[in-house]
Amino acid sequence: MKDLQNYVLDLPLHNQVFFALVETTAKLVDVSEKYWQAQGLNGARIRILVELMKEGGTLLPSKLAQKIGVTKSNISLLLSPLENEGFIRRDHHPKDGRKSVITITSEGQSLLLQHLPENRQQIAKKMQVLNEQELNQLLALLHKLKRA
Repeated sequence: MKDLQNYVLDLPLHNQVFFALVETTAKLVDVSEKYWQAQGLNGARIRILVELMKEGGTLLPSKLAQKIGVTKSNISLLLSPLENEGFIRRDHHPKDGRKSVITITSEGQSLLLQHLPENRQQIAKKMQVLNEQELNQLLALLHKLKRA
């Protein structure tokens, strides 16, 4: 038991950095989630709307699932409430009638326009502990890790 505890606590530098990154990300995501919850919204569903906008407004459900890191079956659970609330719509794929595409509606776009600025402002407040040079350095390092 003591050996295992020592093993868990005595982390090599790479692992220390990994866990620091995970813990920091969790804290920042929590800031964002608390904002969305206070608005009566779900952060994962908002992320779907954001990803749709990044891609011009329309995506295959499978591509959407891949972008937000959920399974194809879980994406359906996230899409249904958005569709019921009028924030997205499902259309037949223009070239393959067996598939559908997800499109953000004007209501979904309005929701983002209404809430994204404040959400981003709250995240920016937490990031203000870093100056612009540090932010650029961190961004470059994160991109490097992402490409690895």
